[in-house]
Amino acid sequence: MSEHRGSERDLRLDLFRGLANWAIFLGHIPNTVLAWFTTRNYGFSDGADLFLLISGYTATLVFGTIMKEHGFVIEATRLLRRVWQLYVAHLLLFVIYLTAVHYLAHKFDDLHLMDQFNVAPLMNFPVETLSEGLVLRFKPLNLDVLPLYIVLMAAFPIVLWFMLRWRNAVMIGSIGMYLAARHYDWNFASYPAGVWYFNPFAWQLLFVLGAWLALGGAAANRGLLHSRVLYFLCTGFLLFALAITLAERIPELRQFVPDGIAKLFIPNDKTNLAPYRVIHLASLAFLVVSLIPIDWPGLKWPIFKPLIRCGQQSLPVFCVGLFLSFIAHFVLGFGSEQVPVQLVVGGAGLWIMTIIAYYRTWSK
Repeated sequence: MSEHRGSERDLRLDLFRGLANWAIFLGHIPNTVLAWFTTRNYGFSDGADLFLLISGYTATLVFGTIMKEHGFVIEATRLLRRVWQLYVAHLLLFVIYLTAVHYLAHKFDDLHLMDQFNVAPLMNFPVETLSEGLVLRFKPLNLDVLPLYIVLMAAFPIVLWFMLRWRNAVMIGSIGMYLAARHYDWNFASYPAGVWYFNPFAWQLLFVLGAWLALGGAAANRGLLHSRVLYFLCTGFLLFALAITLAERIPELRQFVPDGIAKLFIPNDKTNLAPYRVIHLASLAFLVVSLIPIDWPGLKWPIFKPLIRCGQQSLPVFCVGLFLSFIAHFVLGFGSEQVPVQLVVGGAGLWIMTIIAYYRTWSK
């Protein structure tokens, strides 16, 4: 990542946040070829990792400036207002999502949808289930990222205050919490059982890392961008991750991976953010920043405008994408699952997300 140059907006952030939104949408449509258009089938990290890293970076750019110019109280007020917006967006998506799954499951007599999308508790304990949803303990399938983001943003006023004074110390503390969470199995409880799919005590590492980069961590280590050794190490790790991930997806390739190595990486530990996911994302970020400078002319090519616009309107695009992923799954399940139909459904979803992004920009 790179700091802004004066008032110049870093379009790379918007581009890759838009890419993360598209990847999350496509990745949430199971058992289709659409997942092969996302990064998760080619490496350890995926759109969620990228989304959290960029979110921490951009939140720091915005609210760090407010804190420096207007103080902690104003910054905290603005940040908590943003948390409220995220919470309201989540509740709206939560209600629409539950209603859609419940209605379509009964309309088409496919009650399996209720279990598949973790909506069945609504039938047996409606009041308790909705109450648990209000406090983010109950989450239907795929509605996990936004609650994680809400929790991290709610804690961010205090974290940012400390980071503006002791950037490196907070980063070290974040690493310590990450390691402790993995060792002692810290996590939030879910309803009706289990724990959060995205462990906040572990995933905070990516959010804080983004903040650390925005507050000077990237600038302080800019010399590393010219390190050929680091360049080859990152490239080698990405190729290794590609091989392991393909071996997990394609049974014919699994035989070429020694069992000792496979046990370390298969299955991919997403809940507790396995260290190799962090290294994979860091390697990707290093290569992107090395190869694509902030003033790269290609960022203004028309082909990238839809992605950039989706990144600039991330919240509504993200919410619409989550809902559309369920609709796409339903359409494919009750229609044709042939590859051309999958591509049309996926393309239609991306088109709708892009239209929403352009509409939101126009409406402002």
